[in-house]
Amino acid sequence: MEQLFWALVTVVIGVAGCAGYFYFSNLLLDTVLPARGPDPVRAGRNINRANLIRPWLFLAPAIFALVVYLVYPVIESVWLSLHDRSGQNYVGTSNYVWMVNDPVFRESMFNNLLWLLFVPAAATGFGLAAAALTDRIWWGNIAKSLIFMPMAISFVGASVIWKFIYDYRAPGEPQIGILNALVTSLGGDPQAWLTIPFWNNFFLMVILVWIQTGFAMVILSAALRGIPEETVEAAVLDGASPLQIFFKIKMPQIWGTIAVVWTTITILVLKVFDIVLAMTNGQWQTQVLANLMFDWMFRGGGDFGRGAAIAVVIMVLVIPIMVWNIRRANAEMKGR
Repeated sequence: MEQLFWALVTVVIGVAGCAGYFYFSNLLLDTVLPARGPDPVRAGRNINRANLIRPWLFLAPAIFALVVYLVYPVIESVWLSLHDRSGQNYVGTSNYVWMVNDPVFRESMFNNLLWLLFVPAAATGFGLAAAALTDRIWWGNIAKSLIFMPMAISFVGASVIWKFIYDYRAPGEPQIGILNALVTSLGGDPQAWLTIPFWNNFFLMVILVWIQTGFAMVILSAALRGIPEETVEAAVLDGASPLQIFFKIKMPQIWGTIAVVWTTITILVLKVFDIVLAMTNGQWQTQVLANLMFDWMFRGGGDFGRGAAIAVVIMVLVIPIMVWNIRRANAEMKGR
């Protein structure tokens, strides 16, 4: 109850602080550069200056937050990556040389590549299929709600749910894990699914696909509904089959939205951490970059240099996708 109280107090203070800042900063600007006065030329000049300053005045809190919570951490991470475990002694590129030669780092890179190949494709594909199929059934809204529901669950909460699905008990004991219960009911032996090298990565990926399919479905469903009916009707009159209409008429028109959903999930995959931490903690060859960074930064006494170096690698991997998204958004804005 105390935490809820302080959370509400924080929200109230934050909102009141923002409102107060915008009100008093605007009042101060109008006082320094009055729009009225005996000299109309000066008053006009003050109005022009105030119009130039006012947007930056209102943007100042957001710019300050970006500098404090984004720009500074990036610079500090790069600086720490060039230092030893204490963050005090300069060691140059030694941490990056260590990464190249470290088998666990290479394992993490390989696993992240698997996640990048499988999760965005699967989540976007299932989301697109769900968006197309739920629009054709009378209980489509109910189905959409059920598919979207995992989005409301935290990654750790979803991991706990799937731990019960993958749960393993020794042969002869009651299997409370759904997957092993099905296997044993069909005459097979129960398996410790999360300890099977290589395949256990896919068992973890399924969790993120389950969560993100709802996101992809909602975005792509809106895009499908935005397709002009005239093009679909023309295709029907020309004798096109439902599959031809979907793949040759609808998909080309929403390809931009598909790409945005794909890249959004890709960025999320590069930062995946909670699922691996909760399910395996990187054991049995399931390590990923974010969890490896956490291990080096905060465990075993902490190694700020190596942890920061891994963080820089993750940032470098995300940058090209972000640049592509920004360029695509700018191109769309120019097209409009």
